[in-house]
Amino acid sequence: MAALPAAAGAAPAPDPADGTRGAGHCGRSAQLRIPGAERHVTSCLSELTTAGTVASGHTDPADWAGLTPKDLATPSGVPGIQLDGYFPDTSTTNTNHGWNHDAQFVIRLPDKWNGGLVVTGTPANREQYANDRAIADWVLARGYAYAATDKGNTGLAFFRDGRRPGDAIAEWNTRLTQLTRAARTVVAQRYLRPPDRTLVTGMSNGGYLVRWQLENHPELYDGGVDWEGTLWRPEGPHLLTFLPPALRAYPVYAAGGAGAADARKALHRAGYPAGSEFLWPYHHKVYWDLTQRIYREELDPGYDGAATEAGTPYCAPGSGPGCDTDYVYEQRPRRVRDAVRRIGLTGRIGRPLLTLHGDLDVLLPASRSSDVYARMVRDAGRGALFRYYRIADGTHVDSLVDAFPDRLRPLAPCHRAAFGALEEWLDRGVRPPASGTVARPAGHDATALRERCDLGRR
Repeated sequence: MAALPAAAGAAPAPDPADGTRGAGHCGRSAQLRIPGAERHVTSCLSELTTAGTVASGHTDPADWAGLTPKDLATPSGVPGIQLDGYFPDTSTTNTNHGWNHDAQFVIRLPDKWNGGLVVTGTPANREQYANDRAIADWVLARGYAYAATDKGNTGLAFFRDGRRPGDAIAEWNTRLTQLTRAARTVVAQRYLRPPDRTLVTGMSNGGYLVRWQLENHPELYDGGVDWEGTLWRPEGPHLLTFLPPALRAYPVYAAGGAGAADARKALHRAGYPAGSEFLWPYHHKVYWDLTQRIYREELDPGYDGAATEAGTPYCAPGSGPGCDTDYVYEQRPRRVRDAVRRIGLTGRIGRPLLTLHGDLDVLLPASRSSDVYARMVRDAGRGALFRYYRIADGTHVDSLVDAFPDRLRPLAPCHRAAFGALEEWLDRGVRPPASGTVARPAGHDATALRERCDLGRR
C-alpha cells in the first residue's frame, strides 16, 4: 500500500477564535492525540467508507479481499477524520504505508456522530483495514466512531513474533485492549465527551477477540457481537484437534473407492457436517493444511523440530516425523496445553454478547467451536448475557456465497441484525430473540438474503 496522502477531501477551515474548526467538518482535528501511539497521520476526508477511501488511499482492498459477497452494498455520505498510525512494537510484518511496523491501527471519526464507538480486530492474520467492507462501512453509516487494529502481527509467518509459544496470539488481545482505551480518549477529544457506548465486534480471530475482551476487560465495553469466533481452550476442541483428522480423511474420501464411505464418516465425526461436502475440496486446497501448520507452529513449535518452520506443505499420513497430518494434540507434552491455556477462553463474559455461526462452516465447524463456547457460557453462569444464533447455510467466508448462491447465504446481514438486536437490548432493554437456528427463509432469492436476516421472534 502506498504512503498515505497528507490529506484528502475538504480541509477544515480554521476558526478564528481558537484555531480549530469546532464541531463542524473535521472539527478539532489538530488537537487529536492518541495515547501511547508512536506515530499517527490525521486526514480530513470527504468520505470515510470504502466508497471514498479506496480512491483516496485510506484503505487497502487487499486487506478485505474475499471476505464479503461481491455485491454487498457500500454505503456512502460519511465525511470525517481518519487517523492512521501505530503503537510501539518490535515486529515488522505490516507493510501498509511503507511503515514496515506492526501494531498499526485506523480510527475513524464521522462528522455526524451518534455517540458510540465500535472497536474490532481483524480476522485471520490480516491488517487493520480487513473489516472495512464487512463492518466499518455499515457502522460508520450509522454514525459510530470506528477503530481497528492489525493485532500486533500479520501474515502467514505471524508465529515468528514473541518469545514463547502463544505469545503472538496473546498480543492480539493486548493490542485490542490498548486500542480501545486510546480510541475512547480520542473520541472524547474530538466530540468533547466520552462515548456513550463502546461495542466490540469481529469475525473469526476477531470474534475470538470479542469473547476474550468481554471475559477479561468488561469494564471497557457495553457489549459485543461475535461473528464465528475461533475457540481456544486447553482441553479442546480447537483447530489443532479437528484439522488433522480432516487432513487424514479427505484424500481417501476424494479418491473414491472402498474407503471413501468410512472417510466421509470420519470427517463427519471430526465436526464437518453432513451436507457440507461440496465445500470440502476448496477448504482442503486452501485452508486446512495451511491453517493447521501455522497455528501448530505458534503453539507447538517443537513438533516439527527446530530446523523446520511450520511443517511441510501437505504431507501424506506416515510420511515422516513432524508431518502435521499425523498431529495428535492429546498426545503432545503438557507445555502445549499450557500455551493454549495462556490464550484460552472461559465463558465468563461480563457484558452482553451475541454470537452467530454458519452451520456449514468447514474451517471452524460450529459443533466444535461456537456450540462449545455457548455451553461454556452457560456453565459459567453467564447465560442471561448471551445469545447464540446458528445460521442455516452460512459458511466461514461470505465470498463463497458468490460461488454457491443456491446453497449458501451470507452472514453479513445476520451480523447486522445481531448488532441491531444488541443496540435495542442496551437502549431499551428489549431482549434479543432466543438462541437457536436461523432457518433459510423459503422463497428468498440471493438478493434478499444479501440484504436481510431475521433472527427470530422476541
